[in-house]
Amino acid sequence: MTSLDALEPRLPSPLREVPDDRFARHGVRLFLKRDDLIHPELVGNKWRKLAPNLTAAAGRPIVTFGGAYSNHLRATAAAGRLLGVPTVGVVRGQELAGRPLNPVLARCAADGMRLHFVDRSTYRRKAEPDILAAVLGSAGVPDAYVVPEGGSNAAAVRGCLALGAELRGRADVVAVACGTGGTLAGLAAGLGPGQRALGIPVLKGGFLADEIRRLQGAAFGGRRGSWSLDERFHFGGYARVPALLDAFAEDFEERHRLPVERLYVAKLLYGLVALTEEGAFPRGTVLAAVITGRPFPPSRPPRSGPGTDQVASR
Repeated sequence: MTSLDALEPRLPSPLREVPDDRFARHGVRLFLKRDDLIHPELVGNKWRKLAPNLTAAAGRPIVTFGGAYSNHLRATAAAGRLLGVPTVGVVRGQELAGRPLNPVLARCAADGMRLHFVDRSTYRRKAEPDILAAVLGSAGVPDAYVVPEGGSNAAAVRGCLALGAELRGRADVVAVACGTGGTLAGLAAGLGPGQRALGIPVLKGGFLADEIRRLQGAAFGGRRGSWSLDERFHFGGYARVPALLDAFAEDFEERHRLPVERLYVAKLLYGLVALTEEGAFPRGTVLAAVITGRPFPPSRPPRSGPGTDQVASR
């Protein structure tokens, strides 16, 4: 078994109240669950989802998946370097092979991750057993431990139980930004009676509720906890950062001296302000927002706007 003790995670992560008049005038108290402070390189939900998979890999090479700006690939590469475990990142986009690496992929490579580029059609079918076997074979790691895109599998969901447990009795509503749904699936299961989890998806498409139910079924045998999604705050899709969202994030940073990661955290916080102003939370509500990541400035995709189709990856 791979010991994670040497990584020295900061657990439980801090829970801090932030005074903000946009919440206070509606009688709502806002707390930030600073999962971004768990570890300097395995940030936030990346730690919670990767840790059980790193243990299960037991030193075997780890293969995982992501796009050109994947925070998950970056965290997995860092974990491999810190633990001395070989890692392979299967990257969406055969056309990227041979090109100069962007800052995220360059960081992965510097951490020892071997990058294996595949075409987008193959990438879409990566969960099919025959396609997966072919990809592992072509990457030269047929017996590797496989972690899915975004790190969300049953082990990761169970790893996120602790996030809910750390918040039992400390908030009425716990909100988190969602990509693949694994964090919300585990968080909701770990909360106590009378608490509920709220997910803010950062992708459009309406598929996430089914995926969370599937993940909870795989991890626990069925639905667990009280949870819901509000799918209005994706701002056009993953990695879309229009001027309105960027300005909101900059304002939040100035108000609270907190760097705001744009692809997930900014959408979460924007959604919570909007919901509060709509009256979605009764007066007296204690609201906790899980800060799952922090900015990595060189990797930030260009601001999206008219005529752009910027798509990064989880």
